[in-house]
Amino acid sequence: MKLTRFACAALLAATAAPAFSSNLGVSVSIGQPGFYGRVDVGAFPQPQVVYRQPIIVERRRFAGQPLYLHVPAHHARQWHKHCRSYNACGEQVYLVQNDWYQRDYLPQHVQRIEHYPRYDGQRKADRESYRVDHGHERRRDDGQRGRQ
Repeated sequence: MKLTRFACAALLAATAAPAFSSNLGVSVSIGQPGFYGRVDVGAFPQPQVVYRQPIIVERRRFAGQPLYLHVPAHHARQWHKHCRSYNACGEQVYLVQNDWYQRDYLPQHVQRIEHYPRYDGQRKADRESYRVDHGHERRRDDGQRGRQ
């Protein structure tokens, strides 16, 4: 009896372990398939949204700026179940349409990132030019480093 319980528990643990560890080390960013999350509209054209009115799951006393989110279709249909995953339950949320995201937002966003000076090859040289010693490498009168 104890052996069968132990065998069942071991079998259950062995089959559940790969499911828990399969997503470790995965990083997805804007532009990659499977990315869903906040869309910074900024200077982009007005987004095409799924619903005309913002979705608010939990009312707050002070409402901030509305959020524009790109989410899978099944999350949009049952937003009240998935808003916690996006930290947006108490926010005014506009869900953008996937075709607008793919056609209008994504190409311009990728183009902006490619021209952003942070990704320029000269960045390392620029960082070294403004570094200051701050006195950590001062030499003592006897030529040794460190405090006196």
